[in-house]
Amino acid sequence: MAKFSCIAPIFVPASRPERFVKAAASGADAVIIDLEDAVADSDKDKARASLATDFTDLPVFIRINGADTPWHQADVEAVIALPNLAGVIFPKAEMSLALTSVAERLNSKTALIALIETAQGLADARQLAQFPPVKRLAFGSIDFCADLGCSHSREVLLSARSELVLASRLGKKIAPLDGVTTTIDDPAPIEADARYARSLGFGGKLCIHPRQIQALFRGFLPDDNEIAWAHRVLSSGEGAQRVDGAMVDEPVRIRARTILARAEKIKN
Repeated sequence: MAKFSCIAPIFVPASRPERFVKAAASGADAVIIDLEDAVADSDKDKARASLATDFTDLPVFIRINGADTPWHQADVEAVIALPNLAGVIFPKAEMSLALTSVAERLNSKTALIALIETAQGLADARQLAQFPPVKRLAFGSIDFCADLGCSHSREVLLSARSELVLASRLGKKIAPLDGVTTTIDDPAPIEADARYARSLGFGGKLCIHPRQIQALFRGFLPDDNEIAWAHRVLSSGEGAQRVDGAMVDEPVRIRARTILARAEKIKN
């Protein structure tokens, strides 16, 4: 499984290096050290000097500051010098010279994750997904709503989320990461949001707090009924078969295999 195919990556501020190990021990399957939104302007240089990848065996990603900021170039210089970096998260990603310039400077083992946070980014999503250095799309839903001036609701964001899933599939990329849920203390809406994202075809969801992780994994884990159904489908034989009163053929078996593969990945 590719190191950028995580389900529950957790953000940690680059300005709080004492939290890096805690983030890695939180149960998340990847760590995102954030140089952007989680770091005050006055702390940007200090935060950049704290970057590290040697505190965990988990994949470590770094979200850099955007190309329209005064910290972008220094961030790029810092991340290309880091050993064993799993990937760079490019905020407000659009098909631009700035993004291609960063892509050209990354080594072949470092993934570029395009964080879609603007109307133009969504319009460019299919191009971004077909750009070889981009290994995955992610949805910055809160910033996206700020850019469009719309509410942060499932109904309003359905078309945007669906487009990211479709763009990823057309670009032969793994399923995208959904945006964060801002609720921290109540696991119910976190699990519900994760389950909703999975139903749309997302492959994971960004986390902002350790309390979110277990609920998020539960949301992406197929339930017992789905797993039992998948086993019945795959044991039904070849060709068209009848399972639970419905016809089963190869496309249905593909879905069943996907369910069991996801269950196996999360449980392990």
